[in-house]
Amino acid sequence: MALTAVGPVAGLSGMFIDSARLEVRAGDGGNGCSSFRREKFVPRGGPDGGNGGRGGDVVLEVDPGYNTLLHIHHRRLVRAERGRHGQGSNKTGASGQHAVIRVPPGTVVRDAASGRVLGDLVDEEQRLVVAKGGRGGRGNASFKSSTNRAPRRAEEGAPGDRLLLELELKLMADVGLVGRPNAGKSTLLARISAARPKVAEYPFTTLEPHLGVVTAPDDEDRTLVVADIPGLIEGAHEGAGLGIQFLRHIERCRVLAHLVDLASSEPIADRVETIRGELAAHSMELHERPWQLVGTKLDAVADRAAAEHELARVAADHGVPWCRISAVTGEGWNRLVGMLFELIEQQTEMQERQ
Repeated sequence: MALTAVGPVAGLSGMFIDSARLEVRAGDGGNGCSSFRREKFVPRGGPDGGNGGRGGDVVLEVDPGYNTLLHIHHRRLVRAERGRHGQGSNKTGASGQHAVIRVPPGTVVRDAASGRVLGDLVDEEQRLVVAKGGRGGRGNASFKSSTNRAPRRAEEGAPGDRLLLELELKLMADVGLVGRPNAGKSTLLARISAARPKVAEYPFTTLEPHLGVVTAPDDEDRTLVVADIPGLIEGAHEGAGLGIQFLRHIERCRVLAHLVDLASSEPIADRVETIRGELAAHSMELHERPWQLVGTKLDAVADRAAAEHELARVAADHGVPWCRISAVTGEGWNRLVGMLFELIEQQTEMQERQ
């Protein structure tokens, strides 16, 4: 069966789009043929009308080369090919080509009319048929019987499925970086990976999620994926700030790293409780995800001992590990990366025991 691919091969763009609506139409089935055998010296040639071909399906396929729905965002309609009509001499029409829409890992597919989830596309090359092609109509040869030797009846092909899809991308990563705006998440990602998110000393510099691949300090073959999402503020689960549109991007993260600015005068406990509350309001499952506390901007702290004491106390209250880092001096970076790998390993062991 031939396939028609939808979307550019590269699939990577500077513009991040994490939702899209798309109408899909599977191909109609080809019509059956009404025909009779007409040959010299064959005085009573019977019906020989062939069946119509089946219409093509609309298929979604996971392609890890994509990290956004940008290539789908501006499309209005994807249509699969119609099946060919049947012909005389009992020739069945060819089936229509499938239309294949390539999507990034982590794409959730819903029927826009009902809101029903049709599929959650996670694994490489995973496929989901969202609209099935119509069945080909039968030709008159299929209606021949002992009581009807010369049927003229032939069927039209059945229509293919048509529906409106809602696509939602939820990034897939091992570690999700969370915290207030300007807490140092983008700086951290740029320091420990090859990712280059925009970094500046003002809130909401990060306007879209970024992914970075981090290599273990003692083993180049061990890697993990870290996701940096825009900063969260109180009311984020209701849409405040950049809000709920980005909270979903940490739903698939296996563990979380909560960053707090040690140079801020606001109590660490208050900031931690704000973010923990937003995670709980969005999803209790997300709130209960394993996490660690990371103090940033250590170089800008006047009283390091007091800041570290407060950080350790808050971490102890929540029963989580902690560390402190500096983007300027590089202090604590290797220790943080090692702790992230340990947290992932612990999560893996816990899942294997369940």
